[in-house]
Amino acid sequence: MTGMAHTTISGKILYTSNKPGREGEERGREYFTFTKHGNGSRTLRALCEIDEPSPTVLRDITYSLDANDMPTDCFVRLMVGDEFMGAGLFRITPEFVECESFGPSIGRVSQKRPIVGEFDGFGTHPISGDAYICKKMDKAKGPHNRKFRTFLPSPDHRGATPPLIDETNLHLAYVGDETVTVQAGTFEASHFRFTDPDATMAGGHPDYDMWVTADEDAIFLKGGVGGYMQTWYELVELTRR
Repeated sequence: MTGMAHTTISGKILYTSNKPGREGEERGREYFTFTKHGNGSRTLRALCEIDEPSPTVLRDITYSLDANDMPTDCFVRLMVGDEFMGAGLFRITPEFVECESFGPSIGRVSQKRPIVGEFDGFGTHPISGDAYICKKMDKAKGPHNRKFRTFLPSPDHRGATPPLIDETNLHLAYVGDETVTVQAGTFEASHFRFTDPDATMAGGHPDYDMWVTADEDAIFLKGGVGGYMQTWYELVELTRR
């Protein structure tokens, strides 16, 4: 009997606060699983729980990419303040993004938006997805910064709005490589930094530094967002099989 060809990476990311007087205080958590299929495609499943700030956010994501790390489809379901906010299915091709979504405040919505020009991917909002998309940076060029075009299901910094097609053009910098130790272990890591100098995301996203494994799996290790958010994230559990 032949076993299945896929491999699996699972983990837990702890969300904490960096706000004065609340340093290290738990404010949420993320459970994620990457499945790498025999044909090179991948699927990310992520459950994100944000306890603070109010209202709470509970987000389920199932997101797939092809063997070239380009997005193909994404399902999003949101509970905000323990009430249903919306659910949406996105299909992404080189030519267009389309969405079927519904929720109490939007009813039933069908969208289709043409893609003109190149783009880097689809922003899903889980921290594990933020890390994986950094693979689109060419580290062979050395430290550098460039505009990074993505589509996404919500312009809100927490992704806490009904799933609808949006677009952002953040900047992403490759800072360099180093060895990083987190609760889940010690890893060779790549350091990246998202910035929003053009305020393309909900009035401007504060600088967002992250360290991800330097291998092809690009697993989130640690990172944080400055500005008014003052959040910190760290990988506390990791399993490969």
